[in-house]
Amino acid sequence: MLRNILLLQDVRVEDIMIPRVEIEAVDIDTPFGELLVLFEESDHSRMPVYGETLDDPRGMIHIRDLMAHLTTTSVDKRKYKSKLSLDLSKVDLSKKLSKLNIIRKVLFVPPSMLAADLLTRMQATRTQIALVIDEYGGTDGLISLEDIVEVIVGDIEDEHDDDETLIVELGDGRLQCDARAEIEDIQEILGSNFDVGEHAQDADTIGGVIFSLLGRVPVKGEMVVAFGYEFNIIDADPRRVKAVDMRPVKRSSSAK
Repeated sequence: MLRNILLLQDVRVEDIMIPRVEIEAVDIDTPFGELLVLFEESDHSRMPVYGETLDDPRGMIHIRDLMAHLTTTSVDKRKYKSKLSLDLSKVDLSKKLSKLNIIRKVLFVPPSMLAADLLTRMQATRTQIALVIDEYGGTDGLISLEDIVEVIVGDIEDEHDDDETLIVELGDGRLQCDARAEIEDIQEILGSNFDVGEHAQDADTIGGVIFSLLGRVPVKGEMVVAFGYEFNIIDADPRRVKAVDMRPVKRSSSAK
């Protein structure tokens, strides 16, 4: 982990941001009822708000503020003193986001900003997300506090993550692994044939070990040879490795 903290000093926002095409955002004129549906279907608790396009960002909304608006609007004040009572018929589901007064400010940062500097700024402003703005003023991507922290500690699982098999045995010592697969679990399958050495001190998962080994996030399709194995990156995004196919190096191949 210490090595990952040091590596963070060289990681730029553009290296780990969510690209523009993958940003989940809402139009400022979205009705309140539709906002509730969007958050119910999303894995996020926060979303950017835009005007006509993503290049016209207006801020962000938090699901907590939506729930607060829902309850404060529907409280039956005549019964509130004795017992909390909600009358949901009082909630105007057609009211537009722009009229709800719940839009929060969001940070705007350049792609070249160091992730470590952004982490400090987020802590100082108590802000969880930032929009990445290019030199022409357009929205280039989005980065969250979680994205930065994951560079240090690895992938963070939450209640939205699926409970799935992280390691699939394909025979002949070959494994297909989710990047979150624990090194200890892989070693239980492969035995003493698989040893990541000092990199075990830097990371607990196979994705973290590969990041520690390279000092960067590999791209999809890249092959890394180490520890007597070939690691083929079968899925990755600019922020992290997602899936790896690993197999023993053939005798004629050279290993690191």
